[in-house]
Amino acid sequence: MSEFNHVLVVIDPTSDQQKALNRAVQLARLQQCKLTAFVSVYDFSYEMTTMLAADERGAMRQSLITDREVWIRDNVQHLQQTLGLTVAVDYKVVWHNRPFEAIVRAAMEGDYHLIMKATHVHDGLQNLIFTPTDWHLLRKAHCPVLLVKDHDWAPRGKILAAVHVGGEDEAHHDLNRRIVEHAQRIAQQTQAQVHLVNAFPVAPVTIAMEIPEFDLTDYRDAMRTHHHQALQQLAKEFSIDDACTHVIEGAAEHVIPEYAVELDCELVVIGTIGRSGLSAALLGNTAEHIIEALNCDLLAIKPVGFKSPVTL
Repeated sequence: MSEFNHVLVVIDPTSDQQKALNRAVQLARLQQCKLTAFVSVYDFSYEMTTMLAADERGAMRQSLITDREVWIRDNVQHLQQTLGLTVAVDYKVVWHNRPFEAIVRAAMEGDYHLIMKATHVHDGLQNLIFTPTDWHLLRKAHCPVLLVKDHDWAPRGKILAAVHVGGEDEAHHDLNRRIVEHAQRIAQQTQAQVHLVNAFPVAPVTIAMEIPEFDLTDYRDAMRTHHHQALQQLAKEFSIDDACTHVIEGAAEHVIPEYAVELDCELVVIGTIGRSGLSAALLGNTAEHIIEALNCDLLAIKPVGFKSPVTL
């Protein structure tokens, strides 16, 4: 975690339980880092108060911001007193009607190295049409994003690095290395064990129907061998034992959460390139499907050269 010495912690103003802040303090205990508790506030009714002058509306907005600043300060002080901590935590409150933009811009302006946020489950068709803030952060944040769930970090636990080693694309190879590097840095600080997992796709049954001589068993064996050899090579590069490498047939959004449960992982590290447009809103990324199925924290890493669509 040495490169994450400047952390932006997103506070949930609707909850008294601040999972992200608790996890941030836990990380701050492992190394020296600067924490900033952040929340964006917005009330549309304040903008619609046309009977008031602009400066009066501004004063109303500032009053709400000040209230949130006091609330954050009290929460931080209570946490410090409860845990007996001396970790310094700054706080920042902004007025913005799009929380994800406020978060990403604040992270850019303050040159933060990591965004931490507690996750929320969004049930029903809302997921298919309205993209939650978590999804936007995964696609658009310029820096790594740590999404926090209720699962505690046990001492000497397990970290699962989800990689894709089947392709020949150098960009994918580079992202795989970044994923493993981040997993190992965190493991060194938490005394955790790093496992690598790689999912390879199931052969479409229709191929066997259309091409009688196509052998599904041979295909599976060849795919498994190819991915296993590639995963072994990656593991060797980072001195990871072969017993901690896992090649599994199936879709990544199913394999990774299931294996995280089987290993009882504290953290899953993945790479996310980010998508935009209607297809992303309706389908989401693999990373986004994984989030809702995981019972542990998720660290999403961007590739080198990624440019956020959010600008200053």
